[in-house]
Amino acid sequence: MSKIICSAAIRGAHKIVSRAEEKYKQALDKYGPDQEIGFPNTAYYLPIIYGMLGVKVEKLNDAKSVLEKAHSLLPPFVKEKHHLPYLGPALDAGMATFFAEEIMEAIRYLEEPNFYTKQEDPLNGNIWLGAADDIVMRKRGIEFVDGSASGFAAIAGAAPDKETAANLAQELQQKNLYVFMCAEDKGKGSPSS
Repeated sequence: MSKIICSAAIRGAHKIVSRAEEKYKQALDKYGPDQEIGFPNTAYYLPIIYGMLGVKVEKLNDAKSVLEKAHSLLPPFVKEKHHLPYLGPALDAGMATFFAEEIMEAIRYLEEPNFYTKQEDPLNGNIWLGAADDIVMRKRGIEFVDGSASGFAAIAGAAPDKETAANLAQELQQKNLYVFMCAEDKGKGSPSS
């Protein structure tokens, strides 16, 4: 794997985990350790964390051990002369990023419960954004199991503007694909659809 790509992934993971740790500290100070967190209208725990670690994050205090795990997964920054292969450390950095992002998303729902209901597609009005609730999971899950869903597109990286992102998502949706987008825009994470 390219040293440039792995180095960028590892640097980015360090930034995201650091950002998640800061957001967690702020939420802990504001709401306390017993504040419930999660995704609205769901009976499932934070899915990536639960699926990979088996940790049930139900309260802010539960996120502490996950952030510690994320921090422990962060490899050292890639140096100019590095004798180790890059793939393993880059994959660890990716898992740390998943855990950190999921915790930040759960905190976003705590701080701004209506964040995603405010989002609009500039061309057609409201579009679905955010975590899938139980009703959506049951309906969409069956489509992937019985084969009636044609597939999905996962897009990472920022579009130059919101209109371009919306156009790309619509083009893929017209092909009956589920679209998952995640990107950075001026240091802030963009919502997923």
